[in-house]
Amino acid sequence: MNKPLVAIVDDDPTVLASLVELLESAEFRTRSFHSGEALLAYGLEGVEVLISDIGMPGADGFELRDLVRQADPQLPVFLITGRHEIADQDRARGIDGFLRKPFDGHALVAAVRNALSDRQS
Repeated sequence: MNKPLVAIVDDDPTVLASLVELLESAEFRTRSFHSGEALLAYGLEGVEVLISDIGMPGADGFELRDLVRQADPQLPVFLITGRHEIADQDRARGIDGFLRKPFDGHALVAAVRNALSDRQS
């Protein structure tokens, strides 16, 4: 059986490396990108879950989520942030998961698995 592909977008290389290690240790395939634009240039083919930072130069996580949803409305999207609160709660709607850094890796893995299970049902 093929391992699910998770796309990870974060402008912090340390966070990217940590998320890749975490998800690959949980038997997911990963593709990491330093920006939303890099992900969009690569394309979404085969991507089954997207994890993106909110605060990035260029397209932020909310904008990326909106662009991705135009291409694949059912794609599970998880947003992560180091901010303590989200000022615009309307923008947070339509997110499958929202995690504040630092977050529990086990909780993220469980949420990704649940999203994949829900998508297959």
